Amino acid sequence: MAASKSVGKLVSHVIVDLDGTLLNTDSVANQILKSFLAKLGKKWDSKSAHRIVGRTPLEAAAAVVEDYQLPYSKEEFLSMITPLFADQWCNIRPLPGANRLIKHLRSNGVSMALASNSPKSNIEAKISCHNGWKDSFSAIVGGDEVEKGKPSPDIFLEAARRMNTEPSSCLVIEDSIAGVTAGKAAGMEVIAVPSIPKQVDKFSSASEVVNSLLDLQPEKWGLPPFEDWIEGTLPIEPWYIGGPVIKGFGRGSKVLGIPTANLSAESFSDILSEHTSGVYFGWAALSTRGVYKMVMSIGWNPYFDNTEKTIEPWLLHEFPEDFYGEELRLAIVGYIRPEANFPSLESLIARIHEDGRIAEKALDLPLYAAYRDSPYLTNPLPESNS
Repeated sequence: MAASKSVGKLVSHVIVDLDGTLLNTDSVANQILKSFLAKLGKKWDSKSAHRIVGRTPLEAAAAVVEDYQLPYSKEEFLSMITPLFADQWCNIRPLPGANRLIKHLRSNGVSMALASNSPKSNIEAKISCHNGWKDSFSAIVGGDEVEKGKPSPDIFLEAARRMNTEPSSCLVIEDSIAGVTAGKAAGMEVIAVPSIPKQVDKFSSASEVVNSLLDLQPEKWGLPPFEDWIEGTLPIEPWYIGGPVIKGFGRGSKVLGIPTANLSAESFSDILSEHTSGVYFGWAALSTRGVYKMVMSIGWNPYFDNTEKTIEPWLLHEFPEDFYGEELRLAIVGYIRPEANFPSLESLIARIHEDGRIAEKALDLPLYAAYRDSPYLTNPLPESNS
């Protein structure tokens, strides 16, 4: 990546939130609450999840009881769902870039603390499911160990105290407004990685706002830089999806002059929830045609202001006709950039073509080219499509 200028004062210690920042807890929470409320004849609205993000467990329980008019006290409801969550701790997947960040800071000797509104026993149970996480943190602070949870600064001040450093030497990484508020109140620099989509404008108090952990640039804060970017791309753990090509919004060919081969986002909602919005690339296989280079966007496409998260692959090949309904398989192997808005249609089109050029060149590198022969692309599509 290009060299970055410092955006704030230099730091020496990092304090990271857990749920929604390192772990995709929201996905599991949505599943549990959806199932629980269905038994009461109520329907969970995932779009109201912002009401519980960054809250203490009791505060989150109170919000759900109030929003859905449940016949329980907040304490009763919390006692009912806590065991359901505990059964799923090890099913919570790390968010993209979480393992990379932890490994990078640990290997470079940067002191890290974990600070969450969750009880410490829950924190330790969750991180025990991820190899090397517990030993990477010199301090772990739970919401039950301080007088007040976030947005009070108590939890971050206690983390700094346990690391034997001044608050001003700490950089906080948070996904919630409550966490950002707490970090700033503690006198720390704060990077916001919003876990609720299309809410960036609400994080103006943060020192910096990034799309995902993949987009962090530690050198801006005087910390060791990542050195794993290759020719404008970031290698990621490959993931695979496939299904029939559907008709999208009709804007790829007609508006942008860039025909995309869309997949049904509804069919992959669980998979998409595990991957941050942005521009990715890899290989695409059409069942009767072959394997092609491709670049794709995941997200809400700010220029068109989508209401749902979509996946829009662009196969870097000219086809003489449409292939709606044909089986498409994707091997996603790298990341290019975060999702972004553009001042004009022309600038959006120019950036998409630049993404295509980056992907076209990168996929010739042995690191990425090896996935062209992936069994997932060359064998019949498994029924699970995942």
